[in-house]
Amino acid sequence: MLAGAGYRVILADHLRWPLAAASRLHAGYHRIPSFLWEPVAAAAALIRLLDREKVDLVIPTCEEVLHLAKVWQEHRPKVPVFAPSLEVLRQVHNKFDFITLCAELGVRVPETRLLRTADDLVATQSDAGRLVYKPVWSRFGGSVLIRPHPRALSRIRPTPEAPWVAQAFVQGEEVSVFAVAVGGRLTALAAYCAVIRAGHGAAIAFEAVDAGPVRPIADALIQNLDWTGQISLDVILRPDGQALPIECNPRATSGLHFFRNSAAVAGAYLGGSEVLPDVTSPQGVPLALWAYGMRPGSLGAFNQARRRVESVFDWPDDRVGLWPQLRSLAEFSAIGLRHGIGLQHATTIDIEWDGSG
Repeated sequence: MLAGAGYRVILADHLRWPLAAASRLHAGYHRIPSFLWEPVAAAAALIRLLDREKVDLVIPTCEEVLHLAKVWQEHRPKVPVFAPSLEVLRQVHNKFDFITLCAELGVRVPETRLLRTADDLVATQSDAGRLVYKPVWSRFGGSVLIRPHPRALSRIRPTPEAPWVAQAFVQGEEVSVFAVAVGGRLTALAAYCAVIRAGHGAAIAFEAVDAGPVRPIADALIQNLDWTGQISLDVILRPDGQALPIECNPRATSGLHFFRNSAAVAGAYLGGSEVLPDVTSPQGVPLALWAYGMRPGSLGAFNQARRRVESVFDWPDDRVGLWPQLRSLAEFSAIGLRHGIGLQHATTIDIEWDGSG
């Protein structure tokens, strides 16, 4: 979309074969060290790249936004990064601090307890069947336990450095929200629901829903934090119509795929008028849809999704075919094998932010 609006787009990442690099619309892909494993070298490489390519704006795409914010805090590059300060990002990324912030802003939230010790965890045992447990620092539904049997709590090891939360389970429909804001003013907003998930985690096929019920929450956060950047929320829409936020991701999410108007979206990132989603059909990642949809108990939903869902890679004159997807899958599979982790975890392990720094 940025290229379609006339901008020269430079890509940078630590991966060898990121999917975006398969696009014909960028002006160069530059491989730099990992911000998690080699932060000093990564910061130096990025700053050199910004200067050499005369970059005007840096737009994060995922959880590397926190690592970039740390680079900007420590090195003060002259080029702006499209994100709030590290302090603000940490506050909303932390699942307990985010709920505390929402409550302070007058937003109704589910009861959420902070677990820092084994004793904190034991105190919730009698209520486990009514709670959702998740690490304070986590993403894509990683390690979440939903209304577990008390015996399952033995898997949880909260510490002051790696705390968990126990959050009241809220009955209703989970709605994801993606927003863009500049100077505390919302400039783009999309709401969507998962059609097919990767296990309990990220949606790999998704469809747009009405953003009206969740907009007041996005507005409250964006205005009170004077937010500039991308921000995404997970919200439970109760049967009575009330929306309760459960966590925040201060980054881009799949909601971005419901926008195709290049000039309008580019304007949203530069402080222009608010842009509305213009894609109404369900969107998805084809290879992931086949990988996760073809599972016992999911075949009915998979067959329906296969007929309805459009590929997020199906962009006019810039279609990312099967080979780049397989190449990327192979790279993530190799990362998973090297670290002894699953494929989904492998896609984020090199950019995760778990409170350090």
